[in-house]
Amino acid sequence: MTEPQPQPVSGTVGGPPLAGGAAGAVRDAVMTGGRPSALVTTRPDGGTVGTVTRPDGPDAGLSPAELAARHGLTVSGARPSAAAYARLLWSRRAFVLAYATARLTALYTTAKLGQVWQVMTPLLNAGVYYLIFGLLLQTSRGIPNFIAYLCTGIFVFQFTQSAVLSGTRSIADNLGLIRALHFPRACLPIAMTVIQLQQLMFSMGVLAVIVLLTGEPFTLRWLFFLPALALQFVFNAGLALVMARIGAKTTDTAQLMPFVMRTWMYLSGVFYSIAVFTAHAPHWATTVLNLNPALVYIALVRYALIQSQTAATLPPHVWPLALAWAVVVGCAGYLFFWQAEEEYGRG
Repeated sequence: MTEPQPQPVSGTVGGPPLAGGAAGAVRDAVMTGGRPSALVTTRPDGGTVGTVTRPDGPDAGLSPAELAARHGLTVSGARPSAAAYARLLWSRRAFVLAYATARLTALYTTAKLGQVWQVMTPLLNAGVYYLIFGLLLQTSRGIPNFIAYLCTGIFVFQFTQSAVLSGTRSIADNLGLIRALHFPRACLPIAMTVIQLQQLMFSMGVLAVIVLLTGEPFTLRWLFFLPALALQFVFNAGLALVMARIGAKTTDTAQLMPFVMRTWMYLSGVFYSIAVFTAHAPHWATTVLNLNPALVYIALVRYALIQSQTAATLPPHVWPLALAWAVVVGCAGYLFFWQAEEEYGRG
């Protein structure tokens, strides 16, 4: 069968005025198979201004969206489904761990004591709080082995505090990386939480020495701190994801969060006993304070390391509470962050 030959059809074809002095020019449509395949623009003096060829074949007449769908193209940086996003995160676990380790190594490179500050910072905080609350305000009354009690509370709460503060800045402080590389953005707040977990592991070694030096024996109960810290890690990662999205939208949040975290610390029984201070409080106030997730995780680690902290001193239903806080906040934080995946690093 003979291919249909292009046939010029004279006439003025509507369109905007042409640049280069082509006002008043005539556009001739070249027809192929009954469809316009090209536009030839001719000046009044007979010269040709230019030719615009229309694509022919199966892609002819398709919109950009239709062309993309036809050839299996997708939008770069489009948000995958929640399940697919989780698989992407898991596939980048080596990147998260390597990035966290590198950031942790670089964190103290300019300090002469280097990595020693990972341990010195919580110890100095414990010294200050012991001076103020243990000696001056006498909150140590009724608490056996107050030094171990105080250090445990500070070390465990600082894990949550540091994860939230670093998570709040994780997107805003890494815009260059976000715009240069394609990866799940949730890697960044999760990596910030991993950094804080690595720092906590250094601190827990020092805490173990403090607990032993203050007269506590080493028992199998110490193993309880592993599931307690694992649940706290999931809880912290969920909070970091929530704050990362909020911090990316409103950068001033990073300036406000230290005050929020300090208030939360004062309500979490870090340097006093909730049971002692709520002995004469209304029942609803005691219940609300005992539901505090920071208190829950601190109480579990104290129970693991300090013999005087018995099951009777723990908040009611402490293990179900710890699990519920981890699952709810972890899943909610993941979904909240995932919903804005396409927006990070833009604008």
